[in-house]
Amino acid sequence: MNFKRYILLFAVTTSLTALAQVQSGKASFYALKFTGRKTASGERMHHDSLTCAHRTYPFGTMLKVTNPANGKSVIVRVTDRGPYVKGRIIDLSARAAREIGIMAQGIAPVIVERHNPAIVPFKPDDIEIPDFEIGTNEGSDATPIWVALKEDRDRKIREQKAKEQEALKKKAQTTTQQPMPSSVEAPAVMTEKKAQPANLPSKQKEEDVLNDINKSPNKSKAYLKRQGK
Repeated sequence: MNFKRYILLFAVTTSLTALAQVQSGKASFYALKFTGRKTASGERMHHDSLTCAHRTYPFGTMLKVTNPANGKSVIVRVTDRGPYVKGRIIDLSARAAREIGIMAQGIAPVIVERHNPAIVPFKPDDIEIPDFEIGTNEGSDATPIWVALKEDRDRKIREQKAKEQEALKKKAQTTTQQPMPSSVEAPAVMTEKKAQPANLPSKQKEEDVLNDINKSPNKSKAYLKRQGK
């Protein structure tokens, strides 16, 4: 029972603390002429920095300032004390005021709360990653037996095809180099054979016929033929 009361008391205390960290009030901002002025923390004020002045938060505390009129927010760091004007809860740098859109108003209502960034457990502030080689678990470099057999079979098929193509190429070259019979020479031979008449009289026979005609000038060739000469 005492343990339950302790848990309840802790929850109520945490809720009240959280509510106490949220403030509502008016915010103003530093004029540009204050750039370079030394703040209460010892830092120099600059209009383009995201800093602020607060009466109670420790120096270096990060605060989230929200403009409820437009929903814009900005994170600023406490570097100065103030403001000491009734109703104002924070003084912003010129850049912070521009981020939430209150430059034209000069003074505007805001909500201020402590900014607590998410804390990652066991995360060191400065971590050094060692250099090491990253590999993959792809197994042995040896080629599986079924892959080797397939590659060997494909190689043999390629060699057989290459041999067949080479044999076909040689056969085609041999056929091309053989002499073809000329289509012009054959008719010439036939012409020569046709030009030679069959059963030509010999030269001696022609001479005998001429001698017979010369010996019988008064007899014609037809007459001699009828006489059987």
